[in-house]
Amino acid sequence: MDENPTTGELKLSETKAEGKLSLLRHKLSQKAKAEPKFRFYALYDRIYRKDVLWAAWEKVRANGGKGGVDGLSIKAIEKSAGGAQRLVAELHQELLTKTYKPKAVRRVYIEKPDGRKRPLGIPTVRDRVVQTACLLILEPIFEADFEQCSYGFRPGRNAHQALEEIRGHLKGGYQAVYDADLKSYFDTIDHERLMACVRMRVVDRSVLKLIGMWLKAPVLQSAQGGGGGGGKIAKRSRKGTPQGGVISPLLSNLYLHWFDKVFHRASGPAYWASARLVRYADDFVVLAHYQGEKLQRWIESKLEGWLGLEINRDKTRVIDLRQEGEELDFLGYTFRYDRDRKGRPQRYLNVTISNRALKRERQKLYEMISPKRCFVPLPQLIEELNQHLKGWANYFSYGYPRQGLREINAYVRQRLTQHVRRRSQRPFRPPAGVSYYEHFNRMGLVYL
Repeated sequence: MDENPTTGELKLSETKAEGKLSLLRHKLSQKAKAEPKFRFYALYDRIYRKDVLWAAWEKVRANGGKGGVDGLSIKAIEKSAGGAQRLVAELHQELLTKTYKPKAVRRVYIEKPDGRKRPLGIPTVRDRVVQTACLLILEPIFEADFEQCSYGFRPGRNAHQALEEIRGHLKGGYQAVYDADLKSYFDTIDHERLMACVRMRVVDRSVLKLIGMWLKAPVLQSAQGGGGGGGKIAKRSRKGTPQGGVISPLLSNLYLHWFDKVFHRASGPAYWASARLVRYADDFVVLAHYQGEKLQRWIESKLEGWLGLEINRDKTRVIDLRQEGEELDFLGYTFRYDRDRKGRPQRYLNVTISNRALKRERQKLYEMISPKRCFVPLPQLIEELNQHLKGWANYFSYGYPRQGLREINAYVRQRLTQHVRRRSQRPFRPPAGVSYYEHFNRMGLVYL
């Protein structure tokens, strides 16, 4: 990395570094594709390269996020003596001399749709940089192996593509669906089996040691749920890859990749049951013309007996969309066959925002426009709402979302009406001849 203060030269140096990293990733990918059984034995020196670590820092900085157990945020590192350049230099030296040791991860919780809390493990910024550097090197190798049915947390792939794949299979007659739910997937991945999956492609002992240290890093549970010190440290169990870690999505994909792989082998149900698999991270469906006991036993034996995971029987369902009233919920959308709106005898495949997704959105909007926030000026509140609603509507733009978007528009208008009435000592009224709809429109509110 060129640290010359001249801006033009620094930009040129960064461009060259990005080009070298891109070329390295391309070569790793091509090697992996050309030799499916090749095991990479010399990757560690690529991870601690300064250009790789700097690219990792840039990604961590762009993603944002809070600090870990050391309390150091991204901004604090940038403002410290030497800034990001010093951090990269220190990590380079620690990895080169093999003195790098990850710190404990900070435990936080986020609300799940069913009201329960999902634990996240937040590594320190410095550990996130090293994990990202490792990801930059390992990702092109494992991407060469991953099956086409997998869409979650992969470059160039997204949820809408998974939804389109399901839609295509349903239209093709694969309307008997095994809708699987894995219980606490990220917390139940067996470390020994996971490392065996990694070793199928990577045998560099230093890289394996790095991954092992991240899997075994202790967890700091803060008494107040906040960051920094003052918490209780607990040892990590022999299972689980913490959600919140940069490397975790790749590792979790790699673990279930082997389910994808055996599914599509000549001895798998892709052949003898003509079944189709669509997976987004740990959410997946198996679509077929008919869901027989043999197919269901195969799925459950591979997941529970072979991979050591646990299927949530209460939430796992077998659905036949040919039956009246049956519907499939996946990634916030509902698939079902509805009667033709023009009265024709055939039914059409309706893909719309699920009721659960609409309920979660209304809850989020309630929190944003709650009585506790009545002090927030209306222009500021509308700006916050616009930013949130644009992102939400961008995701829920697939299929036929019009009815759901109208419901959210009406709910936002209702909540904002209550908001302006709470803020005023006298009953608030828009200007004469102006409806609440038009009033909020003039204030800049985005209608979906």
